[in-house]
Amino acid sequence: MIGKDCVLDHVAIAVRDLDKSQKIWEDMGLKFSSEREVVESQGVVTSFAQMDENAHLELLCPHGESGPIHKYLEKKGEGIHHLCFKVLDIEAKCNELKEKGYVLLNEAPIAGANNCLVNFIHPKSTGGVLIEVSQKKG
Repeated sequence: MIGKDCVLDHVAIAVRDLDKSQKIWEDMGLKFSSEREVVESQGVVTSFAQMDENAHLELLCPHGESGPIHKYLEKKGEGIHHLCFKVLDIEAKCNELKEKGYVLLNEAPIAGANNCLVNFIHPKSTGGVLIEVSQKKG
């Protein structure tokens, strides 16, 4: 049985052109929200499409030339950037992960897209996969 305290929230893909990339996934049958969100603190513009009752596809496009997605695209090119899991209590989950020896990118959760608090587990701790944990604010 799948636990409700940790479910796949989204798969994030780093892209250079949101319109072009969104069209590819729309041709696959996904429908994107008409709203795009700029997350200034991360230097990114996001676009989300619902995949099932829990999971979304998130397209990440640089907003400016100094954010992590811009740097990622320069270094690695377009492609899957991270997996995000929704948790019930992000602070408790981050503390649990630290106790188990995982390296988190932020000392405490930070503001993310979709009115969420987020943190990331460094890929060196997870066999090369960047993992985000997320909790809705409020």
